[in-house]
Amino acid sequence: MKFFNMKFFRFFKYFLCITFSFLVLSSPVFAGANVAVKGEGDEVPSYVRSNITGFDFHGEDLHLSSIAGAVARDADFSDVDLHGTTLTLSDLKGSNLNGIDLTDTLSDRVNFQKTDLRNAVLINMIASGSSFAGANIEGADFSYAILDNEDQRNLCKIADGINPTTGVSTRESLECS
Repeated sequence: MKFFNMKFFRFFKYFLCITFSFLVLSSPVFAGANVAVKGEGDEVPSYVRSNITGFDFHGEDLHLSSIAGAVARDADFSDVDLHGTTLTLSDLKGSNLNGIDLTDTLSDRVNFQKTDLRNAVLINMIASGSSFAGANIEGADFSYAILDNEDQRNLCKIADGINPTTGVSTRESLECS
């Protein structure tokens, strides 16, 4: 019975991820649209399909923005608030994401290779099809994140530390056995 429940749960997570990805990717993107509205009078930049390689966003509040399809290699996103952001199909290889807040983000098929994810908050992140090879995840909180099984196993091999913001251990958040 437990085996069936695990298979069903994995299928359900996969189904939700695919459905959410379809909804996000099927929504229109308008050429020239470079801002999104957070709230009354608040605007956030949109970096959809942009080349922001090497940009310095350190400490900025970019929550609810969109960085979908962007090339952001070696960029500095340290201590950035990106909760609720769409990062789908982005390339963040080698970027500094130390202390970033990626809570509730759609981060499927993102290249997180060789990124610095130390002390990152990745709660409820959908990261199916993403790659974390060579990433530093010390103190990262992956609680309730949707990851591919292989990524989860590989991350468990290097999981260490406790997130200073949430107080959750990286191993616990990844449900490592």
